[in-house]
Amino acid sequence: MKKRVALLLTMVAAFVLILTGCSNSSNETKTKGTLTIGLEGTYAPYSYRENGKLTGYEVEFGKALAKEMGLKAKFVPTKWDSLIAGLNSKTFDVVINNVGETKDRQKHYIFAKPYVASKSVLITKDGDSKVKSVDDLKGVKMAEGTGTDNYNKAKKFGANIVPSPDFATTMSMIKQGRVQATINSHEAFLTWAKDNKDSGLKAKVIPTNKIPNTKIAPIFNKDSTKLRDKVNKAEDKLRKDGTLKRLSIKYFGEDISK
Repeated sequence: MKKRVALLLTMVAAFVLILTGCSNSSNETKTKGTLTIGLEGTYAPYSYRENGKLTGYEVEFGKALAKEMGLKAKFVPTKWDSLIAGLNSKTFDVVINNVGETKDRQKHYIFAKPYVASKSVLITKDGDSKVKSVDDLKGVKMAEGTGTDNYNKAKKFGANIVPSPDFATTMSMIKQGRVQATINSHEAFLTWAKDNKDSGLKAKVIPTNKIPNTKIAPIFNKDSTKLRDKVNKAEDKLRKDGTLKRLSIKYFGEDISK
């Protein structure tokens, strides 16, 4: 009798462990002690390589988040077209890659609190007098990353989209006359312009009644509610202790986290 009871208790304990394991796998990190972060690594100053080393605002932000959570940050550079899909396959725990919080994405994913309030700009050649605002974009050739928020914004105004793999290539395409313009992040252009003086390109901030500021936030698989909550707590601390402001000023020259 005692053996049967012991066996039954062992089976119940094993069942509980299985259930616990399933719960943890859907709500915690894929690797114990590690926060696996998906990003592109090609979009300065958010994430990019300097002397072969991954760096940038989102890289330092990701490391600070992981540290606050008692974890080690592991970055997985991934091309944009398969980046967010990696959340479904659980290739990584979270994507921190200048991803805007949109209604469509909210249907399929969950977001932590925003760490950037991004302004959109219209970038053209300095002497371009034909494209003065987004109202002039119908039929205009524009370089944008396929599937990005900027792609959708440009399409909304009737632009003719030419795919571009990254920001630097987009700038080159405008300079070479292969396209006429692009809609992109004001913060990214400011940083690029520092290293490309006399580029012959200009950026005009798009009014918020045309394109509202974008809330940039960490994005998760819908099952990762517990992990999202922990990231929110860590982010609150980083905002309160001035880390977000410090990183903003370091990479953008102003506080873009508000």
